[in-house]
Amino acid sequence: QLHMKIIRDEQKFTITDFVWENKYSYGNYFRDDDNGPRTYKVGEKKVPSVTTILNATQSPEKKASLDAWRERVGHQEAQRIMIDASTRGTEMHYVLEQYINGKGYFNLSKKGAQARLMAHRLIEDGLGPLTKVFGSEVNLAYEDQWAGSTDLVAIYDGKPSIIDFKQSNKPKREEYIIDYYYQIAAYSLAHKKQHGEILQGFIAICTKDLLFQGFKMDQSKLSEYEDKWFKKVEQYYSTLSTS
Repeated sequence: QLHMKIIRDEQKFTITDFVWENKYSYGNYFRDDDNGPRTYKVGEKKVPSVTTILNATQSPEKKASLDAWRERVGHQEAQRIMIDASTRGTEMHYVLEQYINGKGYFNLSKKGAQARLMAHRLIEDGLGPLTKVFGSEVNLAYEDQWAGSTDLVAIYDGKPSIIDFKQSNKPKREEYIIDYYYQIAAYSLAHKKQHGEILQGFIAICTKDLLFQGFKMDQSKLSEYEDKWFKKVEQYYSTLSTS
């Protein structure tokens, strides 16, 4: 049984004990965040991202609870919290990507150190069952309906899996991560359409206080959310055509 090890040499950390297999030829789609909601260029078409569709089809309850939170903490503070989280998440993802690509990475800044510790916690507590990687930061598209980027396509616990890394300010209850389930389902559908089978999803979350949480989606949960995702996509396109 392979088990990931984190190794430090001189000025960088790397990880060992998993195999890269370039089984699929993944494409790269240009991502556009500058002109309104995020899109990807797939062929000649501008295709909405998974997050764009999720944001546009948000339930009124979710919108209301976000608004209430902003009112409660104040708009400036809400903005600061979101920017902090986003910076931390970006750095943590970058650390993980560099480790998985075998380049290794080390950032001495205070923010960099926290993101590195979070990445290490994800590896130590979450990625033990990972044996083979097919792709990291993989761009996926489902025809011209949606596109996005998943953190990892890999063999996890013996099954081909879509894996996403998330950071959080505090521990998550399952009802707070439904959007993550939708994301995994959207990537799973696109991967099956374009490349090959996916039997499982895994969401690996680390809080800023270094608490790890893993949420696994087995095949039945995956197909449940794939069905629900198609409904979201339908909802998204029907509101587009009426607006």
